[in-house]
Amino acid sequence: MKTTDFLKMALETSKAFTLGLIDDMKDAPLTQPTVNGGNHPLWVLGHLAYSEANIVNHLILGNENPLIEWKEIFGSGNEVVADADRYPSLDELMKKFEEVRTQTLNVLEGLSDDDLDQPSKNCPPGREKFLGTVGQCFMMLSLHATMHYGQVADARRALGRKPAFA
Repeated sequence: MKTTDFLKMALETSKAFTLGLIDDMKDAPLTQPTVNGGNHPLWVLGHLAYSEANIVNHLILGNENPLIEWKEIFGSGNEVVADADRYPSLDELMKKFEEVRTQTLNVLEGLSDDDLDQPSKNCPPGREKFLGTVGQCFMMLSLHATMHYGQVADARRALGRKPAFA
């Protein structure tokens, strides 16, 4: 198996798990995972789309993030609130995530294993161990969705829903 095939499989697996749980939360997308708040499924989906667009476009390709206008609501470190008026709809976010993922897979498809070892164009200072190469950027993309999977799983449990995997 080529490394790019493995990365594609990891991206699609983490997407299936996380978006499957988000889809199950369509009726309650602003449910926060704890009594103290936290990242609700709507925010997680927007954050995943924004972050993936940023990693692929800005870090790997050296371009502007096409979703830069979402930085204030979906970028890291922003306060997550249970206010639907602050966010695009779940359907809009799902559509945008799919567009971003299509671009991600197209970029990955055009890479060789040697390309994965090339430095990323705009690695944030101090993140070189995780985002310093093109391959590391793709690895982080697959891990990122899986990390947020836990937050969505906790939001489901806050509603009293049974675990998806027992």
